Amino acid sequence: MRAHYLQHVPFEGLGTIAPWLAERGFTITRTRFFESAQLPNPDEVDFLVIMGGPMSANDDDQWPWLAAEKKFIREYLRRNKRALGICLGAQLIADALGAAMRKNPVKEIGWFPVEGLPQSVSDSFRFPAVFRAFHWHGETFDIPAGAAHLARSKACENQAFQWGASVIGLQFHLEMTPEAARDLVSNGRAELTPSTYVQSEAALLSASPEDYRAAQGRMAELLSYLIRSR
Repeated sequence: MRAHYLQHVPFEGLGTIAPWLAERGFTITRTRFFESAQLPNPDEVDFLVIMGGPMSANDDDQWPWLAAEKKFIREYLRRNKRALGICLGAQLIADALGAAMRKNPVKEIGWFPVEGLPQSVSDSFRFPAVFRAFHWHGETFDIPAGAAHLARSKACENQAFQWGASVIGLQFHLEMTPEAARDLVSNGRAELTPSTYVQSEAALLSASPEDYRAAQGRMAELLSYLIRSR
């Protein structure tokens, strides 16, 4: 099977998703928009992963590749295939499904609790009632029409959604590694003005190994769910 990922900046890559896919025999290809905007034939991709980035999903006028990326995502989703969007990636999936993007009331940066929501559909993905996750965002998405609302936090109501059987968007980052967190801090240090939902650099980087292990395990559960046999 072929997994293709869309990467918007050098410092937001697949993280723990990459070894998980490789261990299961996926061929991994990529579009790195900061190098080339060449996109694959959506018919040749089995699993699409859309990563984060500091740009807005509404910034078509600033990023010439963004309109083509949105069109590609819409065409891919019409094929009823598996997809995972993270942060900006989730916003782009929501946009492709007709939902609005907007500023969140506050920035949410650091390790904060997320609340998994009960689901009425028996085979929906379910998060724990409360878990810690890494966040770095100032915008959010509306839940697309027909999608299930999977999670929220005190700072951001719409933290995760599921559309259909095999498309999930996450506002938070379960793929995070200590190295990736340091890269984000190095490239986004100017945003770290401590407030209720913005941790200091020291606090953000002091997350325990257990925080990372728990996030990795949760991502593994989600990936297993998405690529299950249908």
